[in-house]
Amino acid sequence: METDSNKCNSNTSIKHDQERSEEFVQMFNTVKEGKATIFQPKSVFYNPVQEFNRDLTIAVISHFAREHFESLKITQEKRNLHSKPPSEETVDNQERQNHEIPDILKAGVRYENGLRILEGLAASGLRSIRFGMEIPGVKEVISNDFDQSAVEIIRKNIQNNNLQSIVHENYGDAAMVMYQNKGFKDRFDVIDLDPYGSASHFFDAAVQAVSEGGLLCITCTDAAVLCGNAGETCYAKYGAMSLHAKYCHEMGLRILLQCIESHANRYSRYIEPLLSVSVDFYMRVFVKVFTGQGKVKRSVSKMAMVYNCTGCGSFVLQRLGQTIPTKGGNFKYSPATGPPVGERCDHCGFKHQFGGPIWAEAIHNVDFISKVINNVRATPKQFGTAKRIEGVLSVMTEELPVPLYYITDELSSILHCTSPTLLQIRSAILNAGYKVSLSHAAKNSNKTDAPNHVIWDIMRAWVKDHPIHERHLKPGTPSAVILAKEPTINVNFDIHPEANPKSRQQGLVRWQQNPEPDWGPKSRAKKTDDENSQMLDKRQRNQGHRKRKAEQTENGPDKKLIGEFDHEEDEGQNINRTDPLTVKERT
Repeated sequence: METDSNKCNSNTSIKHDQERSEEFVQMFNTVKEGKATIFQPKSVFYNPVQEFNRDLTIAVISHFAREHFESLKITQEKRNLHSKPPSEETVDNQERQNHEIPDILKAGVRYENGLRILEGLAASGLRSIRFGMEIPGVKEVISNDFDQSAVEIIRKNIQNNNLQSIVHENYGDAAMVMYQNKGFKDRFDVIDLDPYGSASHFFDAAVQAVSEGGLLCITCTDAAVLCGNAGETCYAKYGAMSLHAKYCHEMGLRILLQCIESHANRYSRYIEPLLSVSVDFYMRVFVKVFTGQGKVKRSVSKMAMVYNCTGCGSFVLQRLGQTIPTKGGNFKYSPATGPPVGERCDHCGFKHQFGGPIWAEAIHNVDFISKVINNVRATPKQFGTAKRIEGVLSVMTEELPVPLYYITDELSSILHCTSPTLLQIRSAILNAGYKVSLSHAAKNSNKTDAPNHVIWDIMRAWVKDHPIHERHLKPGTPSAVILAKEPTINVNFDIHPEANPKSRQQGLVRWQQNPEPDWGPKSRAKKTDDENSQMLDKRQRNQGHRKRKAEQTENGPDKKLIGEFDHEEDEGQNINRTDPLTVKERT
């Protein structure tokens, strides 16, 4: 019989647990996204803009899972075809095997032969929780982080969403976790890497730890580096020189792909891009990884250097290698010949910048993307960003598989003329016998197989119909040199039937507007509670610091303001935190 003392102790314990639970809830924010509800530290920012990233990832992996099970079915049918008829003793086993490969996959159910997914940098585990609840055909999701407190939060979130059978937390360095699972039987079917900044230091481990035909989902948020703001840093991280050109967002994607390919090649592996997207403040690629020494030999011919004119922005690609067919379906591999340009630009006479190498093949698999679009359309309520996914992916299916693009406004700016409309310049290119498409990476973009001289002939013809002022024709300027030449082709601006893209006709959401103030990448999260509160205070103090600095400069000496430049990223300055004057002014 329970004594009064035991009852008292039990009640005290229950009350203590309730207080701890209430205290826990006060320390964290509750975030609801998709089917998941998680607790998130108040120091770790939740950026709703990244919901598109997570929705897109779930849509891609969900279709990848369907392909995975279709492949298993085909393999099993071949085995059954070449095996002996099952005896009575093996009928049950055969039925069990067929049951393990169902026609309809369900999310939130564990499949023994389903996908093994690794999220290397899970933070609060939101992405992992959504994987477990929304992706059909999953065997296991490893939610890993190198912060012990983050792992505790992940464990709490797994319990809160009742996913203990599918999602498992893990404490460890992401690279080491992948190295420890690079054995043929231990590899992951899907690896998702979404770090703060560059993911390049995980590539070596990732290309070894993903299974044959497995999927790598990689995000890099250092878009400024990939887009040419610091070419030397880009070379240090990705092994390529980036150029600050109008096509920089697609070039950044292609630099990222060549970097992954070069790491894979070291282990006789190669990649097949499924989907590559440059949106908001980051770049995201989805690639399959395969093994094959013969295919690896072709990798050098998939790479190219870029010559970019510093005057008119014309660009020409130089392949690093060439593949020559020989007898018996074989190939001979040799260095490419060149260069494809002279010392000066043929169009304006300025010098060239030299960048790369970049991935010069297709960056999308149109068939795969079309199936993802159909799946999203079939279940629009599953994704909060379904309309944007459909719009962006639809533009990708229309993109030509040619590298880089021109911006119509930039062409007009070089010549100081009014800009032709989207339909007018696309029609001129189509009427000249070439192909043209938009790029998802930039508005008013033109991807085309037309050579540079055709583009400039079109602009010359446009300027004849829309003259510019003589002051814009100063000798030696790009506009003067380009317009001094006569067009060599007949240019026709009559509207072509295929000039208006289908995605535009349908009014799809193709380019996202800024959804909210301060929607970009936030500061890196800290670990301890004290640092959490300090970081929140710094964020508040730093609001509007540039405006305050400008006012301070106008009204008096340019003294450092309290809380200004608390983050090293601000204004590109590194504050000496031990300097006495700096510390005094900051306190």
